[in-house]
Amino acid sequence: MVELTLENEVKLVEKNKSKSKNRTLAENRKARHDFFIEEVYEAGIELIGTEVKSIRAGKANLKESYADIINEELFIRGMHISPYEMGNIHNGDPLRDRKLLLHKEQILKLQTLSQRDGYTLVPLSLYLKNSRVKIAIAVAKGKKNYDKRDSLLAKAHDRDVAREMKERNKY
Repeated sequence: MVELTLENEVKLVEKNKSKSKNRTLAENRKARHDFFIEEVYEAGIELIGTEVKSIRAGKANLKESYADIINEELFIRGMHISPYEMGNIHNGDPLRDRKLLLHKEQILKLQTLSQRDGYTLVPLSLYLKNSRVKIAIAVAKGKKNYDKRDSLLAKAHDRDVAREMKERNKY
């Protein structure tokens, strides 16, 4: 019989925490720079063959990808998933359109939101949630160049303030 000591309990808690966390597999960092994020939705993604293994290996890229609604179905376009190295000749096209899984009401809401001027559907991240691949889709509005400069200046200012606070708290 194993004794439950404090060390064993801490190990069990840490083990359970690591299982329940979402593991980010790919991120679209440029999206937060180029767009104002309005709303974020979580969607499942329809994958074929060895695409899940390739995504788990970190071979997915969300740059230059976007979501589009066709016949009341949501698709992601431009997302690159490299073919799995140990796969066979039946691997799919790396740049094929992939269907995203959402409820019909959510898709219709996304359609109305994205039809406004300047708005689009942008993928933010690809992650694992309970061993399933999920994608975060945002309704976003494009930034102008001066907006990008303003946000960069604000980030630089925040970094300077944090650095100064760190210096003051040192002594």
